[in-house]
Amino acid sequence: MRRQVLFFMSIFSLGSVLGQVSYSIPEEMPKGSVVGNIARDLGLDVKRLKSGKARIFTGDSAEYIELSRERGVLLVKERIDRESLCRQTTPCALHLQIILENPMELFRITVEITDINDNSPSFKNDEKRFEISESAVTGSKFVLERAVDADIGINGLKNYSLKPTDNFVLKIQGQADGNKKVEMVLHKPLDREKEEQISLLLTAVDGGEPQMSGTVKIYVTVLDVNDNAPVFMQSVYKAAIAENSQKGTTLTKVSASDADKGIHGEVSYSVSTTMDSVSDIFTINENGEVILVGTVDFEKAKYYQIDIEATDSGGLSDSSKIIVDVIDINDNKPVISILSKSDSIPEDSPQNTVIVMFSVLDPDSSNNGQVNCRINANIPFTITTSSNDFYSLVTDSDLDRERASEYNITVTCSDEGVPSLSSSVTLTLQISDVNDNAPVFERSSYEAYIVENITPGLSIFTVKARDADWNQNARVSYILEDSSVNGVPVSSYVSVSADSGVIHAVRSFDYEQIKDFQFRVKAQDGGSPPLSSNVTVKIMIQDQNDNPPQVLYPVQTGGSLVAEMVPRSADVGYLVTKVVAVDVDSGQNAWLSYKLQKATDRALFEVGLQNGEIRTVRQVTDKDAVKQRLTVIVEDNGQPSRSATVIVNVAVADSFPEVLSEFTDFPHDKEYNDNLTFYLVLALAVVSFLFITCLVVIISVKIYRWRQSRIMYHSNLPVIPYYPPRYSDTLGTGTLPHVYNYEVCRTTDSRKSDCKFGRAGSQNVLIMDPSSTGTMQRIQSEKSILDEPDSPLEVSPVE
Repeated sequence: MRRQVLFFMSIFSLGSVLGQVSYSIPEEMPKGSVVGNIARDLGLDVKRLKSGKARIFTGDSAEYIELSRERGVLLVKERIDRESLCRQTTPCALHLQIILENPMELFRITVEITDINDNSPSFKNDEKRFEISESAVTGSKFVLERAVDADIGINGLKNYSLKPTDNFVLKIQGQADGNKKVEMVLHKPLDREKEEQISLLLTAVDGGEPQMSGTVKIYVTVLDVNDNAPVFMQSVYKAAIAENSQKGTTLTKVSASDADKGIHGEVSYSVSTTMDSVSDIFTINENGEVILVGTVDFEKAKYYQIDIEATDSGGLSDSSKIIVDVIDINDNKPVISILSKSDSIPEDSPQNTVIVMFSVLDPDSSNNGQVNCRINANIPFTITTSSNDFYSLVTDSDLDRERASEYNITVTCSDEGVPSLSSSVTLTLQISDVNDNAPVFERSSYEAYIVENITPGLSIFTVKARDADWNQNARVSYILEDSSVNGVPVSSYVSVSADSGVIHAVRSFDYEQIKDFQFRVKAQDGGSPPLSSNVTVKIMIQDQNDNPPQVLYPVQTGGSLVAEMVPRSADVGYLVTKVVAVDVDSGQNAWLSYKLQKATDRALFEVGLQNGEIRTVRQVTDKDAVKQRLTVIVEDNGQPSRSATVIVNVAVADSFPEVLSEFTDFPHDKEYNDNLTFYLVLALAVVSFLFITCLVVIISVKIYRWRQSRIMYHSNLPVIPYYPPRYSDTLGTGTLPHVYNYEVCRTTDSRKSDCKFGRAGSQNVLIMDPSSTGTMQRIQSEKSILDEPDSPLEVSPVE
């Protein structure tokens, strides 16, 4: 079996359709046969076929070809019969599309199916009967049934033969449509008396290899005289019919005449029977009217050729044909087939991103098959045409998920027929989010007012930012930006909750130290990379009445006495002095008022409510006391109000000596005396406590030392001191150059000790340097100690 592969590649202007490949294979190839190496012919890697999920799209036709992604080849999936697929149409081809994704790509594949000689010529009927008058003249023609061979070309019908040829010969006449008209011609007169029945065999052969044939038997009955055959008025008739015509519709009327009279001049009409089923679609009645008895479809056959026959009662006949053109009616809607589509794309996709690839097929012809596709308005997409019947839906502007997160795209395809027919399909496309929006605060700046002395940890207020993105990209976190207020980090003043944006006070605020401060809060989303924005927050501290008034004048001293002098000649309204006070608070908390709380003579003085001026309210008289004591209270206007008092001493006198004599015995302030007595008593108590404590410590130390000595005296443990070799003791320049060992044993019960002197390690003679007086004196003193009767040590020489 011979297989041809034709390959060519064409590059189209649009990127979605990249090329076209054509193959040619014979029909009837077994399943699994290789059509062609599509990966190599398209210049693709086999891995690309796998990753792109390559698949074959065939539309509504049967799937005869399949794709092997692992091998990169096209295989025969089903047995292909060219005759059932294309009938007599040439060339016969399968049109396929290979679709790949990520990115979307479309390749067009054409597979031409070549014919093999697998069909023999055949006749619809196994036999044909004729009744021919014996008077039939030589040259009379009798139309025979044409054979049909489903194969084409050289494998199609080639020739006919008729046997025996005693009375009839075969005449074959070619026609314009390529078919052959087969007639049986009488070349020798008939004689019913000699032969009433004649049997013939008509054989049709094709040109294939090996050659195949089909036969039909012809039986001729010889009748008596009928010497004129019917004759059609036209050799070819033409008619037209719409494809949606109802059964029973009359196409045309034919007519044939017979020169004979009587029964031999009566003509009957019939449709020649062939394998192409024309006789099942059309019929002809006795009046020659051609009537539609089946259904016609322009998409299946654009025209029909009807072979008709007129026969008289004597068996003579004539033939003609009718060419019926089928008029196309717009009876087919466009068929939309989705080749590939994306369910979701990111919002930052560039323009001309392919969303959907689809094909549209309208089997109608001319304008009825011309299709225009459109989509619903006001969406950022458009339709582009990559090739005939293939379309792509692409983006034509920027996408924004925040404006539209989903699109329902309705694709409507309409033909140009009258009336127009259309089909539509609705596609849903999700727009996935990209972190392209920074958080936005509800205000461009914030101001908050808080009172001083608030408790640390209390919330001041809340900043709020919103992010138009979705999910993690819209999750906002709040961060306090690093800055300082008067050289102190702002984080020691306030903190910001990362999740809620609530601002808390870290410390208590003092209006008198800081009246306002500002800082910046950053809102950052959870995208990658994150986006952020800033806002300025200004905190205004509101004053509270937490400071009492402070008296600046007159100055209050503990030991000295200050008095204001008022002459006895002072008139009413005489300015004695002015109390000056301030309040470090602000606003109404700092508004001060002055009142006279106590006075030696309340009828003599008054205090200005607003200015603190002390003035006389009447004329000073000689009866007025020289010493006047005024207590002035200063109050602020806060809620609750705070106050301070000041004592003003006033001397009513005309001269300083008079004032001095009167104020010499002026008693000291009782409060000052009380404080002094308290401190003296406290100092005496502290000194007494320290003395007793020291006495107790000294006695405790003495007792501890005495108890330690008694414990050593009553001990039962021996004490053996050890002196290292060549021990020397120097008080001046004397030395003991020899080694002596002492062993001292001491007990508590005998009150005696033994001391053994070991001999010298090197000599038996003690040599003393005359200059070593100090050493000898030391030895003598030690001996005297040992000889004392009360000494706990008693030394005895070693013998």
